[in-house]
Amino acid sequence: MKRPSFLRFSPLFRENLNVSLTAVKTNKLRSILTILMIAIGIMALVGILTAIDAIKGSVTDSFNRMGASTITIRSKSLRGQSAETRRRVRNRPHITYWQAMDFIENYPVPAKIAVYATARSMLEVGYGSEKTNPDITAMGVNPEYFQVNALDLLSGRTFSQFEMSSSGFVTVIGDGLLHLFGGKNPLGEFLNVDGRRYQVIGVLRSKGSSFGGGADKQIFLPLGNARSAFGGENMNFQIKIQPNPGQNSRSAYEEAEIRFRTVRRLSPTDQTDFQIERSEDMLERSMETMRIVTVAAVIIGFITLLGAAVGLMNIMLVSVNERTREIGVRKAMGATSAIIKQQFLFEAIVIGQLGGVGGIVLGIFAGNLTSIGMKTSFIVPWLWMLLGVAVCFVVSILSGYIPAVRASRLDPIEALRYE
Repeated sequence: MKRPSFLRFSPLFRENLNVSLTAVKTNKLRSILTILMIAIGIMALVGILTAIDAIKGSVTDSFNRMGASTITIRSKSLRGQSAETRRRVRNRPHITYWQAMDFIENYPVPAKIAVYATARSMLEVGYGSEKTNPDITAMGVNPEYFQVNALDLLSGRTFSQFEMSSSGFVTVIGDGLLHLFGGKNPLGEFLNVDGRRYQVIGVLRSKGSSFGGGADKQIFLPLGNARSAFGGENMNFQIKIQPNPGQNSRSAYEEAEIRFRTVRRLSPTDQTDFQIERSEDMLERSMETMRIVTVAAVIIGFITLLGAAVGLMNIMLVSVNERTREIGVRKAMGATSAIIKQQFLFEAIVIGQLGGVGGIVLGIFAGNLTSIGMKTSFIVPWLWMLLGVAVCFVVSILSGYIPAVRASRLDPIEALRYE
């Protein structure tokens, strides 16, 4: 029975592959340098894309930790607008405490509503002789703030209704302040905050590292206390709404905008003088930015690979020139132009794939340095690994084709005369 053609040619295939591997081993220094060039190009591509995946995962996790869809109302900056435009604005830019309270009382959609404001930043908080760095932020919040922002208690409790109405000197602290107590239970102890004594009633579970320390480096005070002790009527409040399960987030968003326009006493013809955003919209904008960054990263990676491809082509051309006599001998022994071309293509592919594997491994570890920094899970980018292998194969073919053609076209008589 006649064997299929691919089986008949398999010994020749193996022979050419062995010749290519022997050539790679013989010229170790040149092969290693070429492999390193390709590995660096692939590492740049896979590493950058892996790092971007890590950032995407961190951003998505941050939004997921907030729980359900949220709607945020904050003041709109008038910076950059003309003096005439600013004069026409009906309200002061910031959102007042009474406007926030009016909104809570009259918002028609069943929801949890957090009201909060930064009372003071860059604070130094003390306990006995121990003090923090001046990087603590004091936040004035209502009890719903912790639920809406998915802040879990490690121990203790949040503010009672009496503490809210009486502006009590109590505080819930972030995990980043526990070092002040030296292993002692902080509940019931008193902190010195800007010359005022606050009793610790609760400790939040750590939320991990984030820009500025996040909730771990914050202390939380009842709204009334924060107003009287730090900000007065100059505090700029924000409102975050978390509609109850089953509520339509788009309808809740529209109701919130209508209700707050009423609170701000805007007529139907007045322009909205506050910002209102859904968490889904913010996440989509973040992902759109990351998509643009991904495209830019791919372009940078391919430019790096282009340099590696040019280097591989030059080295293969040098290899053809140095091995002219060897090519002449093989042709004199019956090797066809196709076999010679295949040999040099195999050599380029072997070098390219070795460089690709090394670059993928280095890229995964380099990209996951971002994951380690953000304390997110280790990422194995299967898609980018497959892309790296495919790109290396294509680069090897393109880089090795011209040298392979040049080798295959050598005249055996002239090649044997070559010194």
